Amino acid sequence: MSYDHTVTLTPEASRKRLVRREDMVAEKVAFIDCKMPGSHLKENYSLIGPGVTQSKDQKVALSEPHGFSLGVAAMPAGITNNLHIHYTAEVFMIFKGKWLFRWGADGKDGEIIGNPGDVVSIPTWIFRGFTNVGDSEGWIFTALGGDDTGGIIWHPTILKVAEEHGLYLTRDNMMVDTQKGAPRPDAADLMEPVTRAQIESLRRYSADEMRRWVVTRGDRVYSASSLLDSRLPGHGGELAPVVGNGIGEDRDQRPPITYPHGMSLEWGKLPAGGRIGRHMLREKQVMIVFAGQVEVVQNAGADEVRQTVKAQDLYSFPADTWRSIVNTGEGEAEFMLMTAGDHKKRIVWSEEVRKAAAAKGYAIDHNGYVASLDLLPYPVRQALAS
Repeated sequence: MSYDHTVTLTPEASRKRLVRREDMVAEKVAFIDCKMPGSHLKENYSLIGPGVTQSKDQKVALSEPHGFSLGVAAMPAGITNNLHIHYTAEVFMIFKGKWLFRWGADGKDGEIIGNPGDVVSIPTWIFRGFTNVGDSEGWIFTALGGDDTGGIIWHPTILKVAEEHGLYLTRDNMMVDTQKGAPRPDAADLMEPVTRAQIESLRRYSADEMRRWVVTRGDRVYSASSLLDSRLPGHGGELAPVVGNGIGEDRDQRPPITYPHGMSLEWGKLPAGGRIGRHMLREKQVMIVFAGQVEVVQNAGADEVRQTVKAQDLYSFPADTWRSIVNTGEGEAEFMLMTAGDHKKRIVWSEEVRKAAAAKGYAIDHNGYVASLDLLPYPVRQALAS
């Protein structure tokens, strides 16, 4: 399996795809509820695409379409994000803090607690809200399906209270702040609140049903055969699927959340000194480092470009580029991989990785999974032996 073409990144282009924690810029009035008592200390970050921000002042780290959006909700202890609906998938990847998620017509259908390392996917077309119930600052990476998310629907009570603080929402889902001198929009230009009948028509989820949309740290199932190079000396990368069809090559692994999200999510880990060997994808992919430190190596040979990615940083891999990931920290590195699309992704491995794996007796079968080389067709064995 090979590509017809590859893309080579310049050092400048590679550096622009690294978003360090210190480079992330927060918007403090990104949503219509940001002046309400109990919600007034929220910070919103748009890292990949604008997401669902309602502020024209929002700074976007990487505006290039990826097929999904990625942002951050940062909130002090006790602060709440109020009830709203998304049209596309919303996935919470908890980096720091203890969080209470609630859902339903009035936020009373159920509650789930999330902790660092947990992933919570809230289904579309239901109201959801969340509160930092810990005793320190909280930080959640939030993924949204699609480049066009359609915005959000606020619970009508939120729109009403927001007006008391001079905030209005227009039909194009943008916020107007009259306390900053903007004129109050005409009634015909305002977002129409949903009716009670519309709210009652929405699907309801029990706590048991919602638990199927949650993957806690303890739920992760890693495989030592996740990738073609996982068992090579000095490599050791393992993946645990979370959402959808990712890049994993162990045929016995199954994602716990299968509903289409527009992207796949997989936890990855590397031992100290370990690596994921040189490979390529047709899809765009984003890596968020949750623990440790890795070095991303893009391109090949004399064109190699290296970036160090630390905890709370992210790196965006363009499609059709060679890359490898090396753990340069002292302990185990932990990261999340988000890859565009709901389909099964097929890795293109470098020749050196394919040859090294073949010498150990395994290769990739025609369905894209690791298999014993001696069971594969003769032409495959011959090609790897030459």
